[in-house]
Formats: sequence, structure tokens, C-alpha cells
Amino acid sequence: MKQPKYRYTTGLSSLVYKFTSIGPKGNVKKIVIYSPTQSPSIYNLAFGNYIECDDDLDDLTVSDNGDTQKVLATVVSTLQFFLKKHPKAWVFAKGSTKSRTRLYRMGISRSLAAILKNFVILGYVEMEGWESFALNRDYESFMITQK
Repeated sequence: MKQPKYRYTTGLSSLVYKFTSIGPKGNVKKIVIYSPTQSPSIYNLAFGNYIECDDDLDDLTVSDNGDTQKVLATVVSTLQFFLKKHPKAWVFAKGSTKSRTRLYRMGISRSLAAILKNFVILGYVEMEGWESFALNRDYESFMITQK
């Protein structure tokens, strides 16, 4: 989990994080938002390109800036920081498309041993429910918290 990552900024609530992806397509502003859900201890992780004029995010555009691993490592870094500030929280994550969910699953799988040292991670399987994350399993979404 010691991959290169971008520096990010956040506010006092530690709910919104901003950083810039730098690559051949230029500088692309990114945003990560942790939104409370109806369940008090569960937050939704939203991530995408930052749309400054609307102060919103676009989670469907593919930046193709050649830095996917660095961007994902930065999102993970925000998750670690968020969970330090909100130690009892669970974070729900799901890609905006099936291919993005698969990308997240592959990233988790690559670093699973390191992740499990400090975090509990669950995967959701349709018709079966939540289970401990396992390699080579197709998940629709994920939940993570710190140990």
C-alpha cells in the first residue's frame, strides 16, 4: 500500500478531499466525497472528476491520464485519513459502472494482505449478501472499516 499518490486537501469535517491528476491529458481535478447515509455509521464513497462550476463530481468520465494506480492510491489514502477521523465508520463503495467496480476489486485483490492488517473489508454478492472479501470473487460493492 506504499504506492505513489497525489497530495490532497480536505476540510475540518474530513468528508471532502480534492487533488489533481497530472498526466498526458493535462491536469484533471479530482474529488472524493464521503456522504453520510441513513445508517449513522455508514458513509458512501463517491469519487470522480471535480466539476468546479457546479461544485460537483462526474463519476462517468474516463480521464485516461495514465495514472490510474496513483489516483486509486490517493483515494485509498483519503479513506485511511477519513477512517482515522471517523473510527467507527463503515465506508460503502461501488463503481459507477461494472467495469469500475471490477477495477476496484482488482485493486483490493492486489493489496489484500496489506489491507487486512488494518482493515475489515466485505464484498456484496447478489442473492447471497455481505461476506468477507475473498480473492477471485465477483462483488457488486464493498464495505470497509478499520480494525
